[in-house]
Amino acid sequence: MPAHRPPTGPPPRPEPTPSAPASQPSAPIPPRPDVPPARPSAGAEPPVEPVETTVRLRPVAAPRSANLPPDAPPRPVVAPARRRPVGSVDLTPPAPGTRPAHPGPAAYSWVPPETPAEMTTRLRPVRTRRPARTIGALACVVLGLGLIGGAATGSWLTGDSSADPTARTGYTETRTLWHSVPVNTLFPRTLRGEGAGPGGADRVWTRIAVAPDGACAPALDPLLLKTLQPVGCVRVLRATYTDATASSVTTVGMIFTEADSEAMGTLNSRFTEQGLDERRDLMPRTLPAKGTAAAGFGDRQRASWTVSVLTEMPVVVYAVSGFADGRTVTDPLPAAEAKAEGATSAPAQAGLGHEATGIADRIEGGLRKSVSTATEKPE
Repeated sequence: MPAHRPPTGPPPRPEPTPSAPASQPSAPIPPRPDVPPARPSAGAEPPVEPVETTVRLRPVAAPRSANLPPDAPPRPVVAPARRRPVGSVDLTPPAPGTRPAHPGPAAYSWVPPETPAEMTTRLRPVRTRRPARTIGALACVVLGLGLIGGAATGSWLTGDSSADPTARTGYTETRTLWHSVPVNTLFPRTLRGEGAGPGGADRVWTRIAVAPDGACAPALDPLLLKTLQPVGCVRVLRATYTDATASSVTTVGMIFTEADSEAMGTLNSRFTEQGLDERRDLMPRTLPAKGTAAAGFGDRQRASWTVSVLTEMPVVVYAVSGFADGRTVTDPLPAAEAKAEGATSAPAQAGLGHEATGIADRIEGGLRKSVSTATEKPE
């Protein structure tokens, strides 16, 4: 009879103690794992199976645990659990008949979610950024704004109206100024000339006659009108003044042309280089007025004159003076000669050259002020 040998296999497994009530059928016993599962304490909740932590767009049912009864209600789906390490765990199997030192081999503990509802994430396509194209577009915008701003600034500083056809300049405003500015502004009732007389004496002139704006032919000498033909005479405005003693009379006028700055510059050069402003056959005509000191002031009473061609506006300003008593003057002199030191002629001794120059300068200054006000840029 052979001798009895002890069994060489593992010791018999103890029967598990069911945690469910006796009235419920027990679940089948799973095969023994390599590491014995932890024994739950009495009254403790059965271990929770790990929940899938991937992000989905629809709820995912958790698998039924093998340790739960078949008729147990399904466990609700919760948000993905956050896992955190709780320290290392000794996975060495315990000796037979002893309890493990730790409740289980899991290296992470389960942390309840912040909200009971499942948090889903929608993934949307993100366009690929192209830094080089973006930088290039920004550079073009900055460069374009710089060029526009520089052109506008340059146009404002130089007064060039080519960039803005509606810009107001001395030429565009003066062409309509003669019928939009009051007559008392163009020809004030009283003119004061401090130091405008011979030897620096003060002068005061009073307006005694004003002519309506008229055509060029009746108001100008034919040869003077022909000289102004390149700039195109549009309208002539005239007035006559007398001095405080009523011994002299002076007619002052403004000839409005249709020329541009280049044509007016050319005309000014001709008058200066060729001495047209000193020629007797180009002497302006007078404006006599009945019942005034200028009643006998005609062509034969002209004693001194001046003609000034402006270049900042299309206007020619002139003045011609004579004696108020209607005497005839056989040797009229340009104002520059009549004002010369040592001149002994009758017009020079009477200061008629100073009269013509002083009144013309005041009327020209008032016209410049009116044009400057009309073209003033708003702040």
